[in-house]
Amino acid sequence: MPAANPGSRSGPLDGISVLDLSTVGPAARCTRLLCDYGASVVKISPVPGRGPAPQIPPFYAYSGHRGMDRAHIDVRDRAGRDAFLSLASKADVIVESFRPGVVERLGIGYSSVRELNERIVYCSTSGYGQGGPRSQWAGHDVNYLAIGGFLASSCRRADGGPPLPGATVADAAGGGMQAALAITAALLARQGTGVGAYLDVSVADGVLWLMSLQADEQLATGSEPGPRHDVLTGRYACYDTYGTADDGWIAVGAIEAKFYANLCRELGCERWIDHQYDDDAQDAIRADFTAAFAKRARDEWVEELSSKDTCVAPVQSVSELGRDPQYLYRGAFVDAEADEIGSFRQTGAVLAGMLRPTEPVKVRVDDFTDTTRLLEAAGVSRRQVQALVDEGVVT
Repeated sequence: MPAANPGSRSGPLDGISVLDLSTVGPAARCTRLLCDYGASVVKISPVPGRGPAPQIPPFYAYSGHRGMDRAHIDVRDRAGRDAFLSLASKADVIVESFRPGVVERLGIGYSSVRELNERIVYCSTSGYGQGGPRSQWAGHDVNYLAIGGFLASSCRRADGGPPLPGATVADAAGGGMQAALAITAALLARQGTGVGAYLDVSVADGVLWLMSLQADEQLATGSEPGPRHDVLTGRYACYDTYGTADDGWIAVGAIEAKFYANLCRELGCERWIDHQYDDDAQDAIRADFTAAFAKRARDEWVEELSSKDTCVAPVQSVSELGRDPQYLYRGAFVDAEADEIGSFRQTGAVLAGMLRPTEPVKVRVDDFTDTTRLLEAAGVSRRQVQALVDEGVVT
């Protein structure tokens, strides 16, 4: 089994402090990544009951914000703004996801923070970026996938429309991973310059990058990539999904000729070996593949084909993931516990080089905060902190 964490238990981002002004979405995805790589993350939330209520995710979302501190600060109040800036003056990274222009109006934007801390790496995540004709548009994952060509390239529903994806691809990969990558690059650059950076992360830009193979093809050739345009979007039978006798599904990705030939032999479809990319034969190949896979249950096919270099895999439900033998071997899940909930499991630090928990993690789902301790550590006097608490500006 892979080592829980090679080398130091501190993680590669040990010593990096992050203030996260988000509650959900790409920014929250970003700081989850940073925390699992060892950064110290503080979730900054509004004071309950003061102003519009934020969107609060379920206790299990974003891995329950394990390993993160929490502070409630009303940044709309002048004293709350100053309290936040006290934290910002000592921080390495700030991540925010307000609509463009909001943090500047609140007095907590990059220019305000940089006056106090020129080393700050300030990351603004938004749907379409801080400027441009769409910058003020509201949106969510499906909107960014639509704008970036992802939905148009997906196989159609029965009514001809693009399907909804089964995961928040735009938020997670287009936004969260983009932001985390940009932040780590800026931190690396700061080692040489001593100066931080402002990062304008557009989730739609991230989707465009995810679609760059198709976009580059269109720009270079004038073609129109879409469903069944090429091997990766369902044009050929060697890259598709097939139903099995128990109403399960098998995913086939036999792109290379040798893998395709192996699959044809195992399915009793040898006559199609030399027709892998013959467009005129695809309907017939699919029909034969469909008939062959329908004869046996999903897991029987997986057991039979997985060791034969055929590029097949079972289409697993989410409920199967937690007992999948490969994920279990990789240590993908960890034990967690919360006072109000009890014990449960959650996705662990699964990406390469992350700091993996070695014991059950504690998930706090009550109203407990670390605000007082954090402000005092940032240089705010105990008397000033108590005054903020008494005024309801922080909790």
